[in-house]
Amino acid sequence: MDDHHLLDEVALATYEYVLRVGSCGDEEAADHLGVDVHLVTEARKQLQNLRLLASAGGDRAAVALDPEIAEAELVTPLELSIAQRRREISGIHQQLRVLSEMYRSRAQPVAEDVPIRILDDYEDVRREIDLARRRCTEERITLQPGGGRSAELLEQDLLQTLEMRERGIRVRILYQHTAQASLATRAYVRQVVEAGAEVRVAEELSERLIVYDRKNAFIPKERKGKEPPGAALVTDPTVVAYLCRSFESVWQGSTPFDIGGVAEYPHTEDLRISVIRLMAMGLKDEVIARRLGMATRTCRRHISAVMADVGATSRFQAGILLARQGLIPDGEGVAGS
Repeated sequence: MDDHHLLDEVALATYEYVLRVGSCGDEEAADHLGVDVHLVTEARKQLQNLRLLASAGGDRAAVALDPEIAEAELVTPLELSIAQRRREISGIHQQLRVLSEMYRSRAQPVAEDVPIRILDDYEDVRREIDLARRRCTEERITLQPGGGRSAELLEQDLLQTLEMRERGIRVRILYQHTAQASLATRAYVRQVVEAGAEVRVAEELSERLIVYDRKNAFIPKERKGKEPPGAALVTDPTVVAYLCRSFESVWQGSTPFDIGGVAEYPHTEDLRISVIRLMAMGLKDEVIARRLGMATRTCRRHISAVMADVGATSRFQAGILLARQGLIPDGEGVAGS
């Protein structure tokens, strides 16, 4: 069987009654238990699938079987299958170990001598990340700017993150506040947090960053088009240490990811101040949205809310009023069209 469910109350009561009376039909058991006959019929089928009941002849009559025999009958094929899988895994390890030693003796030392390797192809990036993850023994830290991620990417990362947690590896992830509006991201975070991962949010993050064991850092290249970008694999100790210090600085000022409540863009005072500060820098709506990890339309709503709060009808007027309130340096107006 591919799927074994725990027995419900009706199934347990049905088994107990059949065991007590010797054999019975569905209607007799339903009358005794005081439930609809279709519930007993479903319970009987469930018990028969688990080898706990067998047909005794007649109109759907059934007799109880020994659970220990049923257990052996169900578990033995699974144990044999597991043993076969383990033999296959062992065979793969043995065959590839020879090739791995050959590869490391020739190609790997050359690669490790290079402090920064540029990986132009996304598949090369994925393979290097998989290798770093398998070799990781202590910690993985991740900066994840922007809003929520796609369900497909989250599903892939979930399995990898849970596997790392099972090995006792510390996992820390930093998102932007706006990622809390993504239902898929919230579901992912809820599962990894339950497994012991640490997930926080901050207003602004730099480009995406992944670091394994404070030795291997992956920095993505600029995306061009829809294809996934390549990345730089950094192993230079000084550069990796700097990236880790930058992560720690942001981590200390971050807050836990809110997996409760309603999935929506957070309207916090920190976010409002960030919007004002970026407006004061004269950035366009699209740039502000990208910096804050939200859609341009959503960003414009926040900008409109800021202007409405101060009673401004234009960005120029908003700059003057915000400067008077001390929210931006005096004279540093908000550029706008």
